[in-house]
Amino acid sequence: MTSAGAPAHPRSGSGFARVRRDFRAWRRTRPFWAGLLVLLAAAPIIYFPYFNLSLGALSVAMSTTAGAGSLVIGLTLIVLGGLLWFQPVIRFFAGCVAVFLGVLSLPISNFGGFFVGTLCAATGGLLALAWGPVNTSDDTEGPSGRAGE
Repeated sequence: MTSAGAPAHPRSGSGFARVRRDFRAWRRTRPFWAGLLVLLAAAPIIYFPYFNLSLGALSVAMSTTAGAGSLVIGLTLIVLGGLLWFQPVIRFFAGCVAVFLGVLSLPISNFGGFFVGTLCAATGGLLALAWGPVNTSDDTEGPSGRAGE
């Protein structure tokens, strides 16, 4: 018996490997990491204005009058992160708005979620601006259509 007809990876057709391969292919066709950072930026921007810390009998409230502004900025960042994943065509608009909202959250939302939200939003927005779809056509031909010229 020979192994000439045996597949190189016998478990490559399993469910987990197929899902992982499909997710990797999906992730590579869009600004995935930019969307993830923009989504993560929303968490500290939304959380810290409504944060209450209890140290024994001492209660520290981080609530500000700009809690509604923080909520609007955070929800907009969540929408932008989802749009970067599912509508990569608008990456330039979403990237610009994410950077703008990250900087705008500095005075509105407790220094932008103590700079964590601002840094994540700015980094994610800049990654979205820098991302470009992979060119699948063969670019080895010259402008005249003949290779080597």
